[in-house]
Amino acid sequence: MTLSDLVLGILFLTQMGIGILGNFFLLGLYTFTLLIGQSLRPIECIFAHLALANSEMLLSRGIPLTIVCLGIKNFLDLVGCKLIVYLYNVARSVSLSITCLLSGFQVITISPSNSRWAKLKLQAPKCIVPSCFLCWCFYLLINFTLLGTMHNSRYMTNNSKIWHLGYCSILTPASFNAALFAIAFSIPDVMCVGFMIWASASLVFLLHRHHQRVQHIHSPHLSPRTFPETKATHAILLLVSTYVFFYSLNSSLSLYLFKTDKHHLQLVATSDFLAALFPTISPFVLIFCDSQVLKYWYALWPRRCFCSLWINVPKYNPS
Repeated sequence: MTLSDLVLGILFLTQMGIGILGNFFLLGLYTFTLLIGQSLRPIECIFAHLALANSEMLLSRGIPLTIVCLGIKNFLDLVGCKLIVYLYNVARSVSLSITCLLSGFQVITISPSNSRWAKLKLQAPKCIVPSCFLCWCFYLLINFTLLGTMHNSRYMTNNSKIWHLGYCSILTPASFNAALFAIAFSIPDVMCVGFMIWASASLVFLLHRHHQRVQHIHSPHLSPRTFPETKATHAILLLVSTYVFFYSLNSSLSLYLFKTDKHHLQLVATSDFLAALFPTISPFVLIFCDSQVLKYWYALWPRRCFCSLWINVPKYNPS
């Protein structure tokens, strides 16, 4: 084990620990809310599914990569390799689709009553939970077809191509059209990213028009950032822009690694690190932009926590 491997192992372990802390906090809070007989807000249902998908992403990729950086390579057999890749791909796709659903739901929520989305305002909250479960079922089924194309490197032939993941190696037969397969499976991702960009532009437009309409109602001493009706929208805009940014970087790097025949360990590690940044950051964006969730965070952690510097929110006073 080299020094660079040790540094990467510590980096992946730290990233996974921070992300798991935030996502498990949200999952625990929402689970406790359900156990005491209270119902979740529609947007909290989306947050819960997003936190679950993010946790699965971090665990299915972070644990194997940390073990690899500590010097144990190719430790998974064929079944374990397929299972880890399957869980990660499902969680990554669900995280993308849930973020897309979140942005669309917020567009409907803040749209004015005379818009074309007004008829959906009453129906949208009822469709949240079924839509989330539909995302899980869809990607569980579509990624199941991926398992049939994966083989262990021990069955390698001269015409086969090997994809080195560190903890295992994936073998694809010579007849397998990897480019066509990658394009087919990236179509839903591209559609979701495109929809999120459109939804973000719509949110910015609606916020600007809404501020112009209600500016005379609010006190002139209040900053527009503190308007209650805009806090959730700001959080979702930050969440979507974060996802699109890291998704674009990771996809570009993955495409380069896909086309090159050489195995670049540093580039593979960078790609994995970028892929895990969104599930690491997103729970803290949700926590510090929701005052109802933030008060429970401050009840567990000191107010001097460095995370309180992220976003200017009202401080929680236990008295």
